[in-house]
Amino acid sequence: MIALLHQDPLAFLLAFSALLLSLSLHEWAHAYAAYRFGDETARRLGRLTLNPLHHLDPLGTVLLLLVGFGWAKPVPVNPMAFRRYRLGLFVVSVAGIAVNLALAALFALLVRGLFALDPWGVAQAFRGEAHTATGVLALGLFFASSLNLVLAVFNLLPIPPLDGSKILQSLLPLAWQPLLWRLEQYAWLSFLLLLTVLRGPVQEVLGFARRVFFGVFFG
Repeated sequence: MIALLHQDPLAFLLAFSALLLSLSLHEWAHAYAAYRFGDETARRLGRLTLNPLHHLDPLGTVLLLLVGFGWAKPVPVNPMAFRRYRLGLFVVSVAGIAVNLALAALFALLVRGLFALDPWGVAQAFRGEAHTATGVLALGLFFASSLNLVLAVFNLLPIPPLDGSKILQSLLPLAWQPLLWRLEQYAWLSFLLLLTVLRGPVQEVLGFARRVFFGVFFG
């Protein structure tokens, strides 16, 4: 994203705007799914909204721009209020990831459509040459697609407090649940590991996901 800012500030603005929307939709999806399963915690705290100011985490957003992965402010959830604990925990955890994957696919399809409309202009924009309106839009949408893919794959990691850990938790025996919830208090250690020891492996996973995803859409 920082490279995009130097290459084309307008495309960066488009991609950054899409990022704010994507983070908000991700957290809204968690809040809405929790509400549908009987937990009104997020609604009472004003998180059942698309307003980015209610969802953004400053550090997580900056890291997403600088190092390629980050996070938003987690939606508060009380799984004990779910009408069906296991199913509720699974659906609420998957909801944000599903939204990001859908947005990644939508933005990628829009890039394909713009390329079909103006292949020369889009190709030039991706090479950092002449910037037509179509090319700038395609470049911004491409980065928006990539960011949503990153958010989806990153959140699938089974590391507390990421969504992947909750998905795994929903599949594990009920007797393990109290211990697993207590592990949440060590979330700061998880983020420290993600920024240091695990940073390389995580970036390799994200790079592989990008190659597969964009290989499907663009060949």
